[in-house]
Amino acid sequence: MNEPIDGIDATRRRVLGAAALVALAVAPGVSLIAAADAGQRRAAAARPTRRFGLLIDTTRCKRSCTACVTACSAYNGWSNQGRPIDPQWIRKVEVTEPVSGLSHSVPVMCQHCAAPACVEVCPTGASFKRADGIVLVDRHICIGCRYCMMACPYKARSFVSEDVSGQRPDAPRGKGTVEGCTLCVPRVDAGELPACVEACSRQGGGAMTFGDLNDPRSAIRRALAAYPAVQLRADLQMDPGVRYQGL
Repeated sequence: MNEPIDGIDATRRRVLGAAALVALAVAPGVSLIAAADAGQRRAAAARPTRRFGLLIDTTRCKRSCTACVTACSAYNGWSNQGRPIDPQWIRKVEVTEPVSGLSHSVPVMCQHCAAPACVEVCPTGASFKRADGIVLVDRHICIGCRYCMMACPYKARSFVSEDVSGQRPDAPRGKGTVEGCTLCVPRVDAGELPACVEACSRQGGGAMTFGDLNDPRSAIRRALAAYPAVQLRADLQMDPGVRYQGL
């Protein structure tokens, strides 16, 4: 009886040792396991009384401005060269009103829905929603099935099919997994604004407002009270946390 058990223990030690080496070799200074532990602690600390959201005033968003896209790329370590396989965490979309012909340049990203379809279809639980409404992907249990990509009506998720580089230690990416806008959750947990919102304020038209949708004193709630806003595909009843004014 002792020999099989010893053999199993030896095999487990080899497997665990290999896993540790892989974790260390993901990228210089980046450990997926350490980052996962930190992310889980942040998710556990998220307040259920909050619901973080984003308000975009399309009348202030210029077609020529890509400050939000550039800032997202710089913070999260991805580059968009216009290829179909490139990630699209945030993209500019031209929307035209069919009767008046009036058009707007609209930033579109993960809508951080209250009832996200991506979470519903995920077979492993890798797609999940934090208590404060931010929708994320746990890359350690994502199997790359891409069900969430098919379920999302906003085309807000991308599959990582190539090697990645330039990763941040607090937001590592993983080849073979699905990813999307996180609202720069490490920054949010540190009391900072998402990178796109900060860039829009400094370099763009100040079209983005981030905050707690449940707090009547927050800037986003005051802005929503002052002027009506819409949700993209509100008919799907997923209650997106991203709202748009001027559409």
